[in-house]
Amino acid sequence: MRVILFIIALCFGTNAVAQSQPSTVTQSDRWGAVGRLNIAGNSMCTGTLIATDIVLTAAHCMYNQRTGRRVDPTQIEFQAGLHNGRAIATRGILAAVIHPDYDHRTRGESQIGNDLAVLRLRSPIDHGTIEPFLTDTRPNAGDRLGVISYAQGRSESASIQQPCQILASRHDTLVMSCEVEFGASGAPVFLFSAGARPRLVSVISAKAEVNNRAVSIGTTLEGQLTQMLREAG
Repeated sequence: MRVILFIIALCFGTNAVAQSQPSTVTQSDRWGAVGRLNIAGNSMCTGTLIATDIVLTAAHCMYNQRTGRRVDPTQIEFQAGLHNGRAIATRGILAAVIHPDYDHRTRGESQIGNDLAVLRLRSPIDHGTIEPFLTDTRPNAGDRLGVISYAQGRSESASIQQPCQILASRHDTLVMSCEVEFGASGAPVFLFSAGARPRLVSVISAKAEVNNRAVSIGTTLEGQLTQMLREAG
């Protein structure tokens, strides 16, 4: 399959115009570890707890999309399980670790494989109904995937789209049939297996077109994530 990508960063500015809501909107304590990131009062992304004090998201969310400057992580807030405008728990960010090979100045397709960031919360979220998600290696063609995100036009509650399929892949990225909107940057891509809790296998980096079809592009979790977690403490 010939893949032609037209990359569009998915950070959602607070002044963007709302559009119709895609996919089925749902939320429960099962997904409480997924939350909205409010970034310096200017934009939003989606993030996921992978430890009680660590959130996984996209690296480009850590930059002001207008100026290109890196955002002070202390100006970011994580709202876990935000639903109908109310969060189960809210925490400020203490520090952010960005993939060592990510270069926001170049961006584009070449940087999607490096588009990861881990954020350390000011204090752990130990709410009894919120369980951080485990990560896993890259999924295989035919695996059942789903994306949970906050996005333009549905920023007050998360939505889930499943099932999605892998359309193409390389060592550090996935092209998937899930359709995503602005704000979905950093959204978790889950692998669903019968009888098991979903595992996080990728993070949404961009939306694109493949042969005139809307798709999403995800960054795999192989490579530098382990080292990034060590640096995050």
